[in-house]
Amino acid sequence: MPPEPYRPRSLRWQVFRGSEVTSRKLLTVHQLRSSAWVRVGHDIYADSRLDRDHGLACQAAGLWLPANAAIAGPSAAYLYGVEHAAEFADDVHAVVPSTCRVAARRGLRVHHARISADEIVAVGGVARTTPLRTAWDLTSWLDLVPAVVVLDGLLGRKLVTAGELRAFAESRYGQRGARRAGRAFRLADGRAQSPPESQLRVRLVLAGLPPPVPQFPVRLPGGVVYHPDLAWPQFRVAIEYDGHWHATPDQLHRDRRRLNQLVAAGWIVLHCTSQRLRRDLPGVVREASAALRSRGWRNPPRDRLNYLDVGVSGRREATVSG
Repeated sequence: MPPEPYRPRSLRWQVFRGSEVTSRKLLTVHQLRSSAWVRVGHDIYADSRLDRDHGLACQAAGLWLPANAAIAGPSAAYLYGVEHAAEFADDVHAVVPSTCRVAARRGLRVHHARISADEIVAVGGVARTTPLRTAWDLTSWLDLVPAVVVLDGLLGRKLVTAGELRAFAESRYGQRGARRAGRAFRLADGRAQSPPESQLRVRLVLAGLPPPVPQFPVRLPGGVVYHPDLAWPQFRVAIEYDGHWHATPDQLHRDRRRLNQLVAAGWIVLHCTSQRLRRDLPGVVREASAALRSRGWRNPPRDRLNYLDVGVSGRREATVSG
């Protein structure tokens, strides 16, 4: 059995600069290359037992950032628990004051912007932007759909509320990025259960459909409550997103049984697979539009995003008769 690789107690489960630990004679250059450590970036090493996720990348980036900088945007969202916001190989986003200069570094994306001390918090020794500032930066640095997908995660984890987002956007009225942020904030909905569902919902609205309600509770005859992924309750039309987990026999059986009950109660139920979301969204839009029109919906002559002013704060339950 091979011997355990050498790990000084002070470096166990840690991220550190290789040059620093060798100068302090905690490790030799040869020991630093052993299986005990993994190289995360230039001169940055970590205990190889640590998970190689975006949190590790953030810790590594923090060793190069100045004291007045903070992990931000999708990276901060990841640190708050929105795991789909970033992956290990993605660049770490950080914000630094406009007057501060940080050398370019592979894997680190630095944004120079105004930031106040009350917009930064330190958790576990890593400085990050507050959830509200994180939400604002998301809308500035990401395209609209991916930004809303991460915003849904922040709302779903109750790190921010829809009211706080609206108030924050209003407080920055007239500033650069305020309209962009307001648009993304109106699109966000914390009831989404997965990133693909968020993406599908937003793309349907941007295509001109009224905003569907995520996980709307529908009480079926007999008292069973079913939550379709996306629903237009007033028209009794729903869309189910069929991800990979739906393909297990037991789950497929349960889903089909519930959907049959929903159809029997007078609902039109459409399906969107991951492949259709990627390759045939126009087809999904046409099918949803046809279903809605068959139930009386007509596209009103107004900005499609005006729809976003309704239906995001309260949750009512639709009761259907047999």
